[in-house]
Amino acid sequence: MKKKPVRETIIRIKIQEIIEGVSLVEEALPESAEEFRTLGLVKDGIYKRIEFAIEDVFDICAILNADLMLGVPGEDEDILLHCVNEGIITKDMREKIHGMRGFRNIVVHRYGKIDDTLAFHLLSENLSDLLQFTEEIETVLPTLLTRR
Repeated sequence: MKKKPVRETIIRIKIQEIIEGVSLVEEALPESAEEFRTLGLVKDGIYKRIEFAIEDVFDICAILNADLMLGVPGEDEDILLHCVNEGIITKDMREKIHGMRGFRNIVVHRYGKIDDTLAFHLLSENLSDLLQFTEEIETVLPTLLTRR
């Protein structure tokens, strides 16, 4: 059976989308939670950009899981475990991604009303996790490409 190549171009596009999204959020994120709560549509844009970036994180992991034939996942968590087991992401990053998913679910499904103060603090403290993920992927990607 001929092995299919890793979809490098798609992964690199998604990495760029994450980086651009984080940059836009950093530019728009104010200094305080009070200011953040009053942003209106800008705040909604911040939430949407973060949602897209987190979805890109999961997409990249799913692409690598499929292209490298790491195993059939029963759920998203299996994809992350496969990526950790193959040295694609660290255990620490897996935990951070887990937290990202929780934040994304709150934003997407609006479980109750979003606590803008909590969201502001989570964004302020954890936005760099998205960039750290892109760095981890860019570090291992050349090795993954030669594995195929």
